[in-house]
Amino acid sequence: MAKPNKKGPSKTVQIYCVKCRTLLYKYRKGGKGSLVKCFIERIVDNYTTEPCICPECKGVFARETIIRGTPAYKMIGGKVMMK
Repeated sequence: MAKPNKKGPSKTVQIYCVKCRTLLYKYRKGGKGSLVKCFIERIVDNYTTEPCICPECKGVFARETIIRGTPAYKMIGGKVMMK
């Protein structure tokens, strides 16, 4: 399979923890669907101290994985929201 485009889309979204409403990432998202995965190379601003763990409530919101040969975070359903 083809790797995702490194530059990616120009539209950015903010990703928040649902539990405590803490800003986690600013991310260049493509498409208009729900947020299922975040390619690490497309994250513009990272506000977390540990990968996949909310800095405020210490909840796990994603899992590290490899998708199409590229490192990514696979989001756990209902743990994050985007605006």
